[in-house]
Amino acid sequence: MPIDGKFTAEDVASLRGELASSGLDSWQAAELVSSFLAARGYGISSDGARSVITRIDATHCTLECMQQELETLALVM
Repeated sequence: MPIDGKFTAEDVASLRGELASSGLDSWQAAELVSSFLAARGYGISSDGARSVITRIDATHCTLECMQQELETLALVM
């Protein structure tokens, strides 16, 4: 259950692990983020998904940072 947001820390950690170990390029990683959000009833624009991936990668985002990025851009479907 989410503590302060839309997604549980466990879900975000799972996504982060999958992104780190999958060897996906940025377009594929953006699709994975889109799928993660869609499975939880949220959407994201293609540009938003790529932007999240770029910021997460460039800043070596913490789990909390990644959760905030996702929650900021997630759109209710």
